[in-house]
Amino acid sequence: MTSYLTLGLTALLVLVAALAGFALAHRRRVNRRTRSIHELLELADRLEADLKTCRTGLQQAHAVMSLNPDQPAHGEQEARQAIDAGLRSLLQQRIWIRDQAPRASQQQLDVAVNSMNDTRARLHPLLTALDRAQHDLDSAMREHLRREHDA
Repeated sequence: MTSYLTLGLTALLVLVAALAGFALAHRRRVNRRTRSIHELLELADRLEADLKTCRTGLQQAHAVMSLNPDQPAHGEQEARQAIDAGLRSLLQQRIWIRDQAPRASQQQLDVAVNSMNDTRARLHPLLTALDRAQHDLDSAMREHLRREHDA
């Protein structure tokens, strides 16, 4: 009888340990999904800010360089269209996050996070170059104004 009791208690302990293991694994999956969705939302916000910074920088650069700031130059139109396309794409990504992310697999969430990280990585050198160009343009304009003032 004691062996049946020992066997029963052992089986019960194994069952409790298995249930605890399953609960822990489920909790980890839920936490990972939550972190992935949160990261997607954060990345979307950062990417939107990057695109808007790029748009503002391009507008400022074209305004300084343009003879008539009220009429956008041809290059400015293309840049605006590219940024607007990026913002539309981002909107589609946000809609996907809202509608699909809660039911998406972890692999789909990981792909979306990686894709957004890649987009930001490709945009970063462009933002750096734009910032450098804006700085150079500002310096050139100050130099030009100084020469006009001295003349």
